[in-house]
Amino acid sequence: MTKYSDPEGFAEWEATVPESIRRDPIWRTPAYRYALWLSDLSKQDAKVLRANADTRSDVDQFLGAVGGISANLAEGYSRRTGAERARYYDYARATAREAKDWYFKGRVALGEAVIAQRHALLERIIRILTAIIPREREDGSRRRRGKRYDGARTTNGEGPASNSSSS
Repeated sequence: MTKYSDPEGFAEWEATVPESIRRDPIWRTPAYRYALWLSDLSKQDAKVLRANADTRSDVDQFLGAVGGISANLAEGYSRRTGAERARYYDYARATAREAKDWYFKGRVALGEAVIAQRHALLERIIRILTAIIPREREDGSRRRRGKRYDGARTTNGEGPASNSSSS
């Protein structure tokens, strides 16, 4: 889907994602796909963190931060204007940074290899969002203009009330 290759292990995970998720237009957004994958990975990581006395009390905040990345992206994707989408994408970027912080705090329990992989994934998500946010702010609602209903038909003339003679 992108000019960059997916991280190791992503394709195997992606094959397990239900079609109902992969059919949704948001699935074309790499930051969302990676954030959803990270959310699944974090559940495995949480088991390790819960077993460690030093990190046990951090697990709920850790899971909230990681899960919040894809949740904010999903909510923002559904917003009508670029400014609204940008706001939620910015929340997702901030939450990704928070998740990176929580992963760092769990490095002793999780090990350096896991932390390096998770940080690389989070950095990728942050880079994608850093590129997308300004474009969303500038573009307004141009990206979806033709798909939004304006009364009985969309702004591009398609919809239940459209006919070939309307302009």
